[in-house]
Amino acid sequence: MLREDLTFVGTCDIAGLVRGKGFPSTELPARRKLGIGWTHSNLMQTCFGPILDTPFGTAGDLMIVPDPTAEVHVDFRDGSAPEHFFLGDIRNTDGSPWECCVRAFLRRATDALKEACGLELLAAFEQEFVYTGVEDVPGHAYSLNAFRRQGVFGEMVMAAIRAASVHPDSFLAEYGPRQFEMTVGPDAALAAADAGVIAREMARGAAFRLENSAIFSPMPVAGGAGNGVHIHFSLHDASGAPVTSDPNGPMGLSAVAAHFAAGVLHHLPALCAVTAPSPVSYLRLVPDRWAPTVADIKLQDRGAALRICPVFDAAGEEQRQAQFNLEFRVSDAAASPYMALGAMIFAGVDGIARELKISKTTTPLPSSLSAALDLMEASEAMRSWFGPVFFEAYLRHKRSEAAYVADLPEAELCARYAEVY
Repeated sequence: MLREDLTFVGTCDIAGLVRGKGFPSTELPARRKLGIGWTHSNLMQTCFGPILDTPFGTAGDLMIVPDPTAEVHVDFRDGSAPEHFFLGDIRNTDGSPWECCVRAFLRRATDALKEACGLELLAAFEQEFVYTGVEDVPGHAYSLNAFRRQGVFGEMVMAAIRAASVHPDSFLAEYGPRQFEMTVGPDAALAAADAGVIAREMARGAAFRLENSAIFSPMPVAGGAGNGVHIHFSLHDASGAPVTSDPNGPMGLSAVAAHFAAGVLHHLPALCAVTAPSPVSYLRLVPDRWAPTVADIKLQDRGAALRICPVFDAAGEEQRQAQFNLEFRVSDAAASPYMALGAMIFAGVDGIARELKISKTTTPLPSSLSAALDLMEASEAMRSWFGPVFFEAYLRHKRSEAAYVADLPEAELCARYAEVY
């Protein structure tokens, strides 16, 4: 069969989908600088495809420039075309960052953290999904039987993640029907978000080659189990030493980590518009679903918005500090990992700058995407994190999506999002 190697360059956009263009791999040396052509209104593609609203019109040109540190070349050795793609930055034609680039948004957040306190954040993404290659049978949750029945899928996913230069951490059968979870190891914020995108795409790629699907939708089936994306994170100083924990601090947190957590909780109702950015996200964030419903922080509680994770059998203070981390649980795969992590960091930085304290009272999370978007629109802080152009574009994108599906019954709504994610 006559074939030519192709390479894809893209970005995980505000719909949480990787979009871009491919080209013959022989052109890669030139494309490393010039990237591929893009246009402003491509940002406004909804998860369903159509551009329903745009502030940009038909004008303008941009580039998606591949990041050499975010290259994936994975051959599944089954005769199919390898997964060869780069994640990249959206830039203006003069090479400067475009103000609506999701990776630039995360970079601005990490720069703000460093400027505020000289720290950096390490993160790891824990992602739940439904694998259609197994039957729904009783007793699935965490069982060896479910682990066995998924066949070679898990091995393919973990091997593909490792081949993509990401560190696989765990793979397991989760609580819901046909639901699984995968986690990758921690890394600096931008690399961690890249790894979150790559792991998701490797799961989809493995499932595709087995003629099945990996469904990351926040609520694949009405009334069923939800899929979350949990972001584990910790703070580190310039030497790389962990600074998140203080045994004498509030809930075992250091002063700076407590301020960071307080900032996240303070802004969380509005942050939901970015971290849980689909109508079906709010079918997951309801009571009795092991999902957060208020802006709270708790010790080792999987129903909390911020969970202080356990430390396992640490041999001394150094190991305890290295293990200590928090888990942000108000996120799902409708969100771009760059946007979810960036918004969380910006909120934490605001908590540090204002020396906020963790409140003893809790605020309910919004019950719909429209309510979350109203809170975001009213937030001057979020407006400053985005900048005026990106802020308007994001709100218009998400409001148009919400209106597009507003009249669908719940079962059909879930089915539509399961097709996309």
